[in-house]
Amino acid sequence: MSDRHGPVGAGSISAADGVSTNRSISMVGSAARDDDTVTTGMRIAAAWSWRFLVVAAALAVLYFGLGYLSEITVPVTIALLLCALLNPVKRLLVGHGWNSGLAATVVFIGGVLVVAGIVSLVIEQFVAGASDLADRVTGGLDTVQNWLVTGPLQLSQEQIDSATTSIKQAVLDNREAVTSSAVTTATSVGRVVTGLVLVMFILFFFLRDGRKIWTWIVGLAPRRARTKIHDAADQAWWTLAGYVRATVLVAFVDAIGIGLGLVILGVPLALPLTAFVFLASFIPIIGALISGVVAVLVALVTVGLVKAIIVLAVVIAVQQLEAHVLQPVLMGRAVHVHPLAVALSIAAGVIIAGISGALLAVPIAACANAIVKSLAGKTGPAAENKDKVELALDAPAGDQRSAPDS
Repeated sequence: MSDRHGPVGAGSISAADGVSTNRSISMVGSAARDDDTVTTGMRIAAAWSWRFLVVAAALAVLYFGLGYLSEITVPVTIALLLCALLNPVKRLLVGHGWNSGLAATVVFIGGVLVVAGIVSLVIEQFVAGASDLADRVTGGLDTVQNWLVTGPLQLSQEQIDSATTSIKQAVLDNREAVTSSAVTTATSVGRVVTGLVLVMFILFFFLRDGRKIWTWIVGLAPRRARTKIHDAADQAWWTLAGYVRATVLVAFVDAIGIGLGLVILGVPLALPLTAFVFLASFIPIIGALISGVVAVLVALVTVGLVKAIIVLAVVIAVQQLEAHVLQPVLMGRAVHVHPLAVALSIAAGVIIAGISGALLAVPIAACANAIVKSLAGKTGPAAENKDKVELALDAPAGDQRSAPDS
């Protein structure tokens, strides 16, 4: 019985296996036919598309997160820029035997005193020359009005009076909006003051404990990725430090050149205007344009058309010196970013975060470029990426890792 049923059972199992195998082959063939209907290009496009959507979603979350915390992220970024500027002084003191905490405290207090002194001097000059400026502006406006009447435009006094009346009426009609703008401005000033206090607080700890903070941040990453992250941060830090130093030097040259022209021509409030030129130069491209326009307008309404044209010539000469000599020589080594990328970064920064975005757009783009190159293995040795200041500070003690502080 067992001999008779044995073969029967085996045959039944074999038949079942055959049916199952045929079904599997049929399903595979159907799947193959379905795959044949989707071209290779479409499959590649689909693979790139979903990856792009994931990256875009991550960037959107990052953007909205940073925007929501802008009152923290912007002060942190500005403090990082100031730390990159002041850190070489601290390293120099430490290299001469100073305690790291004491050196950071001295550098911080010294920087605050220098900035406070400059601001006090500018405010004092502005207050002292405000009355004279008002008288000159009034006289300049009268001169412009007379030129409109007697000059080539040949406007009538009635047309000028009508335009003046229309402007006054527009102000009266929109006094509620003007009042609301004043309240908004006062609120913004309060936020700026709070942000400055936060910047000073963060800056001190960046100078004193920057190495410890960075070591803790890197320690959060997987062990295998720490070396690459640290190397990329080194590249970004050297780029940021070189950018800040080059920007300060370029701004100083712009301010001295235009300021001397204003002083020689006798333009009122030359010192406040010089300080404004210096600060505006930290915003690439548009900063120099805005400060130059303001200087020319002040000269026009205070010292006349001829001297205003001379001021315009001085501004153009200084900006040409910056564009063709200072920027290529000083910025070329620190920031390897194409001018088109700089312009687009500034435009995006203005759209996203206004003035602060314009100020921070270029250093963020430069650091991002350095990080991507480092992670892709396209950076050279440290001696080719550091500027002369970093190399000089490394010379006494040898090349040491310095991101984001040392």
